[in-house]
Amino acid sequence: MQKKGIIQGAVILTAANLITRILGFIYRIYMSNAIGAEGMGLYQLIMPVYMLIWSISSSGFSTTISKLTAQENANKNYGNMGRILKQSLFTSVFIAAVLSIIMFYLSDYTSLCILRDVRCSLSLKILSICFPFMAAGSCIRGYFFGLQETSVPAVSQVLEQITRMALIYFLAGFFIPKGITYACAVAVLGMCIGEIFSFIYVFLSYRFFKKKNSLNKKPLLTSSQAYIMILSMAVPLTLNRVTGSFLSTVENILIPQKLKEFGLNTEAAISLYGELSGMAAPLLMFPSSLLTAVSTTLVPAVSEAKAVKNIKRIKTTVSKSMLLTAIMGIGSTGIFITYSYELGITIYSNSNIGFLLRLLSIICPFLYLQVTLSGILNGLGQQLFIFRTNLLASFINIGFIFFMVPKYGITAYIIGWFTTSLIISLISLIKIKSETNIRLNIIHLILKPGLSAAAACLISKFISKKLLFISSSLACLCISLLSFGIIYCILLILSGCLNEDDFKNIIKSI
Repeated sequence: MQKKGIIQGAVILTAANLITRILGFIYRIYMSNAIGAEGMGLYQLIMPVYMLIWSISSSGFSTTISKLTAQENANKNYGNMGRILKQSLFTSVFIAAVLSIIMFYLSDYTSLCILRDVRCSLSLKILSICFPFMAAGSCIRGYFFGLQETSVPAVSQVLEQITRMALIYFLAGFFIPKGITYACAVAVLGMCIGEIFSFIYVFLSYRFFKKKNSLNKKPLLTSSQAYIMILSMAVPLTLNRVTGSFLSTVENILIPQKLKEFGLNTEAAISLYGELSGMAAPLLMFPSSLLTAVSTTLVPAVSEAKAVKNIKRIKTTVSKSMLLTAIMGIGSTGIFITYSYELGITIYSNSNIGFLLRLLSIICPFLYLQVTLSGILNGLGQQLFIFRTNLLASFINIGFIFFMVPKYGITAYIIGWFTTSLIISLISLIKIKSETNIRLNIIHLILKPGLSAAAACLISKFISKKLLFISSSLACLCISLLSFGIIYCILLILSGCLNEDDFKNIIKSI
């Protein structure tokens, strides 16, 4: 089989992520205008439940399949790859089916006693239908990620989003007038149908890929040996994700409640929660599309390099991904500080989104860094370390929400989020440095991108003030952001932060 590289895989995934996120923003803008901030808040209450079920049934198996497939592919044990996938797939789907039944029958209890909003019950019933398809699709995508064949997961990602949007478009006019409960339900229905279509696509792609590459070889691993390999990795990964998702669910349930203790009524608390988690946070994470793709491809790439003991390749891969993360994170901070209110008004017609974006902007470098560091640590086999750091992060966040939000409101939550991101990033960096003995160039990673971003902000802001003759606020914002990006890249090149040798080294390392 032809070996794919990190750059090629990341480019494919980045394109898919950008398409998906652009479509997702169109969807969110439409939904926020149709059902308002309160409706978005209700929808965001459902999402942690979805992520918790995914964490229990799928997350650990997907990453395990990716890592083990990369290892077996490096040693040309193609039969083992198929056995690992099939046994993981069976286990994951079985768990998801059990959870699907439980969620369907306990939806009323969950919405009333846990989420504290009975309007979530219908959405939870609909959501339960998609769990087995979600699990199966995640496992097969993990297989393709392990082979660094990212085109199939990328297409499935776009297909899922398009299906979701199409369903919302055709059914929204019927459901939304019935109230927020049904508006939220149709959004969840779109997500479920999207998962089903995505599964069908990746399953058919797997059958075709396996036949095309003649991978029907006898496995060297016995069933028990394969299960030991799978469970030894999947169990700590799953515990990590489950604990993180559970604690994240606790956070998301506590935020509206503690905002009410701060003095907001129920509608205002849900609305502010919707603005933060359903509108401002997705916008904040939009530039990280490339980093999400890089993180996904880092797991099999670092794992494969570790399997063949290619330390030099690991160091080069880590250093270049860290540089890319620093450039993206610091540049995004500059954008959100400079154009926060313009983004809030232009995209959501809501000035409060701009206020939240400006508060959140300082978190970007550390938030993006965590995405990349997670991929590196997973590739190095440090699942237990990730589990411990995620526990620490959740406890810090919950502490801020429980004790500080009732006194200082949403600002306290954002300060807690920043504190958590900073601490976890530093701990993870120290761990990676101890594992790889990599040397980090602070001037390249912080000083040069920081100065370049600051200069780009000032110059692009000056340019935007000269665009008053343009009547369209969207056109003015797009020109301003484009000018920032161009100026930022030029300054990075002039400062020596980016050069031709960097790209050559990346390609050579792959």
